[in-house]
Amino acid sequence: MPAVMIQGTGSNVGKSLLVAGLCRAARKRGIKVAPFKPQNMSNNAAVCPEGGEIGRAQAMQAMAAGLAPNCDMNPVLIKPESATGAQIVVQGARLTRAEAGDYQGLKPRLLAAVQDSFARLSAAHDLVIVEGAGSPAEVNLRKGDIANMGFACAENIPVILAGDIDRGGVIAQIVGTKAVLDDQDRGQIAGFLINRFRGDPRLFDDGYRYITEQTGWRGFGVVPWFDDAWKLPAEDGVDLGKTPTQKGAYHVAVLAFPRISNFDDLDPIAQDPNLRLTWVEAGRVIPADADLVILPGSKSTQADLEFLRAQGWDIDLAAHHRRGGVILGLCGGYQMLGRIIRDPEGFDGAAGGIAGLGLLDVETVMRPEKRLRVSHATHIASGQPITGYEIHMGETIGPDCARPFANIAGQDDGAIRADGRVMGSYLHGLFQEDAFRRAFFAGLGATASAGNYSATVDQVLSDLAIHLETHLDIDALFALAR
Repeated sequence: MPAVMIQGTGSNVGKSLLVAGLCRAARKRGIKVAPFKPQNMSNNAAVCPEGGEIGRAQAMQAMAAGLAPNCDMNPVLIKPESATGAQIVVQGARLTRAEAGDYQGLKPRLLAAVQDSFARLSAAHDLVIVEGAGSPAEVNLRKGDIANMGFACAENIPVILAGDIDRGGVIAQIVGTKAVLDDQDRGQIAGFLINRFRGDPRLFDDGYRYITEQTGWRGFGVVPWFDDAWKLPAEDGVDLGKTPTQKGAYHVAVLAFPRISNFDDLDPIAQDPNLRLTWVEAGRVIPADADLVILPGSKSTQADLEFLRAQGWDIDLAAHHRRGGVILGLCGGYQMLGRIIRDPEGFDGAAGGIAGLGLLDVETVMRPEKRLRVSHATHIASGQPITGYEIHMGETIGPDCARPFANIAGQDDGAIRADGRVMGSYLHGLFQEDAFRRAFFAGLGATASAGNYSATVDQVLSDLAIHLETHLDIDALFALAR
């Protein structure tokens, strides 16, 4: 099974982008390559053509490899719903909800699914590039591990350890990782690389040499900071607000929920030079000069609605609407805009329900079935086609649904208030459609740019591959695959 695995000295050290760039580099060499992440923890999910869901980063890596996303690329997806509980998705479908302490007991069952998915990918491709999760140095989690060394050892996959020098302490990151690993896990590591270096990489020559001497591992290169990384979909909510601020006249404010999901819905807006996007974080007010306020998706709608009220954003939203501002809710954000969210069996939190914001005359009832599908829709107001996706639990009905936002395969989606200034939809990915994005903002009196979002992402992936080719010994790295 030809594969190589990129593990990191910690979370958010750039593993996802490294794998994406390596997938594009392999594709450019004519190698039939696929990405794979055994276990991912993220609420930023993508829907596969067959109907299941995987981490958004794996969908981006699939694009880099020239493939449609596939549920085998991320067989275990953990979607946090609270500080200690999460929904467990296996091979694209919801398996159960588990508390952190109970997850260990699931791991033997999950490893079988991980190996099953990996076997199918390996059989269909020349090379599989595997992404780890967190860090192998978390030895307290080693027993039953399916994300890092447990998987690498089970499948005998060589590992490259990536350290993030931008965080500082990269020498200790890498040397310390070797120090805490047992002999078997140390033996699985074939080398290391340094990621996110700012400045002249030659300044790290002594540090690079020291790591080699202390670990005995081969170095595969030092990767300088990649300036356009922000243009690619992020996997973690910790990356929100790290995009350069555009100076456009039309101001879009987005509420940063603690359990925000599918937040790459907003990437095309953040990248539009004619628009200005602000992430409204905890403790901050919704800007008074905002033209449009977006309530994004949420993995725990009721909990995030309570958070919204705790910030006083319900008062800000009411004032924004009185001033003539526009409000858009996407998926969970759409549910929050209604009069009530009913959850009689506790699928989204405590059984019962919660009063909504009352800005739309609709109500939502949570159901056990999750809708997962790629959707081809038509925006009612503009007639523009939209190819997006749905990923939600719950059914929303009410008088304002008589004014739908879109039509999906002959069925109405979403709702619009009679004044036209509050609207909601279950569609994700809608702003990636360039013609729709321009038409939507034109309807609000704004001019979105004529940019091509998908082409931009594709070009950034190619630029990333060139960046890695320039600074890493990719031939030697691919030669490790066995």
